[in-house]
Amino acid sequence: MNRITELFGIAHPIIAGGMVWCSGWRLASAVSNYGGLGLIGAGSMHPDNLIHHIRSCREATDKPFGVNVPLLYPQIDELMRILVQEKVKIVFTSAGSPKKWTPFLKEHGITVCHVVSSSLFAKKCEEAGVDAVVAEGFEAGGHNGREETTTLCLIPAVREATSLPLIAAGGIALKCQVEAVKALGAEGVQIGTRFALCKESSAHENFKRHCMGLAEGGTRLLLKKLSPTRLAEGEFMKRVAEMEERGATKEELSEFLGKGRAKRGIFEGDLQEGEIEIGQICNMIKEPETVEEIFASLV
Repeated sequence: MNRITELFGIAHPIIAGGMVWCSGWRLASAVSNYGGLGLIGAGSMHPDNLIHHIRSCREATDKPFGVNVPLLYPQIDELMRILVQEKVKIVFTSAGSPKKWTPFLKEHGITVCHVVSSSLFAKKCEEAGVDAVVAEGFEAGGHNGREETTTLCLIPAVREATSLPLIAAGGIALKCQVEAVKALGAEGVQIGTRFALCKESSAHENFKRHCMGLAEGGTRLLLKKLSPTRLAEGEFMKRVAEMEERGATKEELSEFLGKGRAKRGIFEGDLQEGEIEIGQICNMIKEPETVEEIFASLV
C-alpha cells in the first residue's frame, strides 16, 4: 500500500489513462476489476454517451473507477453536472487550469487528480487543492506539454516541487519502467499506449495493428503551433509534417485538421485521413493483449 492505492482505494498503483476513443466502460471496468484504476475518457463523448459509459462501468465493476475530463471540453458545465449527478468519485482533469473546477468537485466529495507537464504546473495544482498529480513526459501519445520534458527528467523535478501524491506517465508500459519511475519518486503510474492497444480498448483494430507495427522512432511530436501532439507514422502525419516544413500558419493547420480527425483515425480506423495518436513506447508492443495479461506482466 502507498498513498496512491490508499487515495483511490485500489490494490495496485496502476492507472489506465482516460484516452479519447479508447477508454470506454469495457476498458475502464476491466482495469478496475484487476486492481488498478480504470478511467473513462470523457473527451470524446457527448454528455448522454458519457452517462451511458458511467452507468455501464458501474454495472461491470464494484471497484473504484474514474473519469478523465479535458477542461477545454466544449460543454464543460454540463459535463461537471453529470459527474456530480452520477456520483462519480474520482476525476482526472487535464488540458487546462485546475483552479476553476477543483473546488467545485471537492465540494461534492470527488477526489481530483490533475495532469501536468512541468514542476511549475505541479505547484499550481497543489495551490488549487488537487489530491494528486500525474506528471506526464513528452514520450506520451496525443496532446503533450509545450516544455517537451522527458519523463526521466520530469518526475524528480515534480517530486522536488510538490508534496502531493505523484503518478508518472509518458513512455511507461513495462514492469522495468514502472520500477524506474518509482526510483525517481513516483508512487504510481498512468499507462496509456499499452492499454490503448489492448483487446478491451474501444479503438479500431486498424489503429491497433498499425501502431503495433511501428518501428522505434515511428512517432513524432508535431502541431506545435496549435497544441503539441504525438502522431504515428502514416499519411496524416506525413501531410502535417510537410505543411509545417513549408511554414504553414496556425490558421492553415487548423483548417487542415478540421473536426473529427482523431475519431476517424482511432475509432473508425481510417489510416489515410484519420489522425493517429500514440506514444513512443508503441514499438515495444507487438501482439494484442487482454487487460488480464497486462496486469500479469506488471504486478
